[in-house]
Amino acid sequence: MARKEQKITKRRLRSSYITSTISISLVLFMLGLIGLLLLNTRKLSDYVKENIGFTVFLEEDVKEADVFHIQKSLDARNYVKETSYITKEEAAVDFQKELGEDFIDILGFNPLTPSIDVKLYAGYANPDSITVIENDLQRFPQITEVAYQESLIHLVNDNVQKISLVILVFSALLFLIAIALVNNTIRLSIYSKRFLIRTMHLVGANHSFIRKPFLRQGIVLGAVGAFFAILLLTGLIYTAQSELSEIINFQDFKLLILLFTSIFVLGIIINWISTYLAVNKYLNIKTDQLYS
Repeated sequence: MARKEQKITKRRLRSSYITSTISISLVLFMLGLIGLLLLNTRKLSDYVKENIGFTVFLEEDVKEADVFHIQKSLDARNYVKETSYITKEEAAVDFQKELGEDFIDILGFNPLTPSIDVKLYAGYANPDSITVIENDLQRFPQITEVAYQESLIHLVNDNVQKISLVILVFSALLFLIAIALVNNTIRLSIYSKRFLIRTMHLVGANHSFIRKPFLRQGIVLGAVGAFFAILLLTGLIYTAQSELSEIINFQDFKLLILLFTSIFVLGIIINWISTYLAVNKYLNIKTDQLYS
C-alpha cells in the first residue's frame, strides 16, 4: 500500500514538474518575443525610411564625366546609403511601362532627363535633413532639381514614432503579465507542498534549510524552461529569416546571444524570487490557514 502511495506521489510530482516547466517555457518564450519585437522595431522603421529617398534630376546634355563626379560625390556623403544613375533612355522605358503606351512616338522626342536616385540612411530620412541636403546639392550646376515626397516623409516619421510608442507600452504590459504568470505557476507548485513545508518547520528545521531544496528546484526549472524557450525562439527566428529576409534580419549574433542569455538569467531569477516568496509565505502562515 505504501509503495502504491509512493508511486502516486512520484507521478504527481513528475506531472507538476512537467506542467511547471512547460508553463515557464511558454512565458519565457513570450518574453523572448518581446525582446525580438523591441530589437526589430528599429530595424523595421529603418527599413521603411531607407526605402524613401529623393531623385536628383540632371541637365539633358550632362556629360558622363560630370555624372560620374556627382554620383561619386554623393556616395561619399555620410548620409547617402546608395545611389543609382538612370539615363534618359532607361527613364523612358520605365515611364512607358507605367503609362502603358509609347509616349515617344506620340511626342516625337524623349522629354525626360537623366537622373540619380538617392537612398538615405534612416537617421537622415526626415524633411529637415533633406532640406539641408538639397541646399548642399545646389553647388552642382548640372543638377536642375531635387525632387522628393515631403508629405510622405512626414507621414512615415510621424507613424514610426507612434508605432514605436505603442510597441513599447504593449511590451511593458506583456512583460508584467509574463512575470505574473511565472509567479502564479510557482505559487501553485509550492501550494501543493505546503504541508511538507509545515511538517519540516514543526520538526525543527530552520527557514534556510527548508528553503534550500525549493530554491534549487526553482533554479533548475527556470534553467530548463529557459532552454526550451530559447529552442522555440531559435526555430521562430529561422522561419522568419527564411520567409521575411528583406524586412527581418537577424545577422547581429551578439544581440541574439545577449537576448538568449537574458532569457536564461531572467528565467532563473524570476523563478528564484517567486519560489523564495512562496516558500516564505507558508513558513510564516498559521496552521489553520493551510486548509484555506
